[in-house]
Amino acid sequence: MSIDNPSRTEIGQILKKAKRIAVVGLSDNPDRTSYMVSEAMQKAGYEIIPVNPNITEALGEKAVSTIEEIEGHIDIVNVFRRSQFLPELAEQFTKVDADIFWTQLGVIDEDIFHSLKTKGYTVIMDRCIKVEHALTK
Repeated sequence: MSIDNPSRTEIGQILKKAKRIAVVGLSDNPDRTSYMVSEAMQKAGYEIIPVNPNITEALGEKAVSTIEEIEGHIDIVNVFRRSQFLPELAEQFTKVDADIFWTQLGVIDEDIFHSLKTKGYTVIMDRCIKVEHALTK
């Protein structure tokens, strides 16, 4: 088994269409990668929803503890957590109104990838959303 991410062209189309990104594991520390990546996406015009039970806000946005607390449609759930947390996050993802399950570089679980794809979801793993956004502008 392996991960078969959408093509760069498809990823570009996803990013052009998307407006709201829930960032799981977003830190309120400006030195953390999750903060820098999310800040760049926010500056590019995306609404960022911090998902982290340990902070109250990040990037000027109120944080929520889980993606299940988010009201309304979510275009992309972007995961900045270790791979071991993906089963629980994928389960939450299937319970909310969201389109894309996206994990950052190094965050991979082939079983979760194939499970979500089988359920009809678009899944992108082991890719940096900021890099993909820059490459597909």
